[in-house]
Amino acid sequence: MSILLQISPPPAALYILPSLSTVNNSMHRRVSLSLHRFISHQHRNSPKLPFSAQVFPSSLSSSVKCRRSISSDKVVCMADRSSSNSASSASSILQKNTNRLASEHSPYLLQHAHNPVNWYPWGDEAFQEARRRDVPIFLSIGYSTCHWCHVMEVESFESEEVAKLLNDSFISIKVDREERPDVDKVYMTYVQALYGGGGWPLNVFLSPDLKPLMGGTYFPPDDKYGRPGFKTVLRKVKEAWGSKRDVLVKSGSFAIEQLSEALSTKASLDKLPDGQPQESLDLCAEQLSGTYDSENGGFGSAPKFPRPVEIQLILYHSKKMKNSGKSSQANKGFQMVYHTLQSMARGGVHDHVGGGFHRYSVDEYWHVPHFEKMLYDQGQLVNVYLDTFAITRDSQYSDIARDVLDYLRRDMIGKEGEIFSAEDADSSEAEGAGRKTEGAFYVWSSGEIDDILGEHATLFKEHYYVKPTGNCDLSTMSDPHNEFKGKNVLIERSSTEALAKKQSMAIEQYLDILGMCRKKLFDVRCKRPRPHLDDKVIVSWNGLTISSFARASKILKGEPDRLKYYFPVAGSDPREYIEVAEKAASFIRKNLYNEETNRLQHSFRNGPAKAPGFLDDYAFLISGLLDLYECGGRTKWLEWAAELQNTQDELFMDKEGGGYFNTPGEDPSVLLRVKEDHDGAEPSGNSVAAINLVRLASIFSDSQSDLYIKNADLLLATFQTRLKDVPMAVPLMCCAADMLATPSRKQVVLVGHKSSTQFDSMLVAAHAAYDQNKTVIHIDPSNSDEMNFWEANNKKIAGMAKGSFSEDKVVGLLCQNFTCKPPVYDPASLQALLLKEI
Repeated sequence: MSILLQISPPPAALYILPSLSTVNNSMHRRVSLSLHRFISHQHRNSPKLPFSAQVFPSSLSSSVKCRRSISSDKVVCMADRSSSNSASSASSILQKNTNRLASEHSPYLLQHAHNPVNWYPWGDEAFQEARRRDVPIFLSIGYSTCHWCHVMEVESFESEEVAKLLNDSFISIKVDREERPDVDKVYMTYVQALYGGGGWPLNVFLSPDLKPLMGGTYFPPDDKYGRPGFKTVLRKVKEAWGSKRDVLVKSGSFAIEQLSEALSTKASLDKLPDGQPQESLDLCAEQLSGTYDSENGGFGSAPKFPRPVEIQLILYHSKKMKNSGKSSQANKGFQMVYHTLQSMARGGVHDHVGGGFHRYSVDEYWHVPHFEKMLYDQGQLVNVYLDTFAITRDSQYSDIARDVLDYLRRDMIGKEGEIFSAEDADSSEAEGAGRKTEGAFYVWSSGEIDDILGEHATLFKEHYYVKPTGNCDLSTMSDPHNEFKGKNVLIERSSTEALAKKQSMAIEQYLDILGMCRKKLFDVRCKRPRPHLDDKVIVSWNGLTISSFARASKILKGEPDRLKYYFPVAGSDPREYIEVAEKAASFIRKNLYNEETNRLQHSFRNGPAKAPGFLDDYAFLISGLLDLYECGGRTKWLEWAAELQNTQDELFMDKEGGGYFNTPGEDPSVLLRVKEDHDGAEPSGNSVAAINLVRLASIFSDSQSDLYIKNADLLLATFQTRLKDVPMAVPLMCCAADMLATPSRKQVVLVGHKSSTQFDSMLVAAHAAYDQNKTVIHIDPSNSDEMNFWEANNKKIAGMAKGSFSEDKVVGLLCQNFTCKPPVYDPASLQALLLKEI
């Protein structure tokens, strides 16, 4: 028997605890059944999402009114905007407690450094102490911008009573899931498999040898509605450890054994059967289309997540349908994407004043968001807006891509080019206030807008649906507890053209006024207390964002001449974006890469973290480096991508069973080594790796190319069942399978002096059209280092360069398997040739 309690409003606020009075060996049967269901049916729930929305039986649907706000002086102790003063910002009252987390670098761990709980970081010291004292471990996992992590800290971890319970009977360990995704993966998988849901904060009780005993997510501090609160849970676990320890430990060991077996998928074939890539692609598009919200855009119901991999799949499939003459089917897919991206851009999930996107919306209208901003969302969303611009040539999509990139440049990039991880949802309503509330930095009253905008306030308020009583009323899910009463989350609900006409204004004048108004609000907003900035640098998320900056540098060159930009878009020369990408890549190479071992570290804050690089770090960075090279970056980025691929193969590849594990398998404290396939809020490392292998195979020649293809074939065969049965769980992997099955990937080879403006124009032409089955290779025969690289790695490319080089022009070649069509010498001819061949 298990107890499930949903705390309203967020589905994340769920806690799960096995009945401690009835724990026995029958749990083994339950574990097996739960794992079978988990492996067979998990296709929308993933530890990568902020929470897993669950549907519970009506008998278990009791809810507790739980506010978004955090009412405590403790909030001033949350890591400050600036990493340099995070410790000094804590109140003097709270400084009486200092635990081992004070010496850590993670912003999340530092937020808990002055709790009365005697926290340990994950490591041998904690494990040895648990064994010495012979007590269970309480493991609590979260991240610094997690709203409900903040709530549980204030309610429980700042409580002297809770701290005494924990300190007397447990060893308490805090883990930043962004710093140690490997640890998070083990225990999130356990909780999801046994109880059907998961989220953060993730709270799990472990034996001293790290086997899970029981767990859940958010626990309220006290008993309510006949269900146990956190203090009761702690007492019951202590009691069970004394009286039923053997049963608990056996159950935990059995669960880990079953999970390890279930998650170590092995390929039964060397490659996917003929026809399956197309079948999986079609079925995934069909399944996604069945969840499409034709009224509001997006896939699925509220809460609405911008899952970019879904949009990537629909774009890829629709383009393929168009190429095969199925225009009607293609247009349906394209229209789903256009409507979704427009709805997101108009909604409150988009920060109209400062740029960028919030994590998700709680309602079906993309209106009231969960206000945190995550780097992995920004990088992926830029790429889908860029792809859609490349298809449509509609500047509304390029404008949003710029909006996000300019937000990142302004607020999320460090002095050395490193790109930070996230901004919190919560902030104080005023300087010195001892209370943080969600969205305080972003919402507006009607009166504030009147005061700031003066004569243009009425126009602005009509455009953004601003009302004196507040506008969070579009859905019953938008603000069920009236937390935003009198506040407004900006959303565009009417046509800009229609509103301009209503004002008897030319559209340009109307847009000018809106841009000016947004700038005034931005300036006022900058004086508010800012949300906490998590200035941790994560390699995988930087890889996603390097890709978007690099691609923008070429794709945005296709915008119409004399296009006007409006705040918060800066209107930068797109060439500046590739400089951002190169600086971020350089930071990682300098600070998080060992030139001797060719290994990455996972993250950086005041120095590299202890955790090694994981599969996502390698795969996402390789993808970003390939985009950086293809969009005009130096050959050294391509060379580094190949080096990283070799290291990835050495550390993570299952050479017999196929695919890649998520960890190197060198840390004995990490009990599961998983082959991740789910494309969720972030794509899976295996999906990205498969595409990387396809791309690398089209650049390198002979035996190296053959090896890349062989590894990609075996990787995809490893996940044959998922691709066949639940392709909607793996949309990017469906694209990868189809890319690998494409008879011959196109290669665009550009030869000439790279310093010339014509060379840049040819690169722009090469990237102008949306085509995921194309590789761009560029070479300057006058550069000896480049020629040496190609002589060593692909003599065909070196031969093309020597045979077609001209001092006074750039040569463009369209090839397949390095057999090329007649050369072209100007951007228009190259673009026409590519459009003809697509």
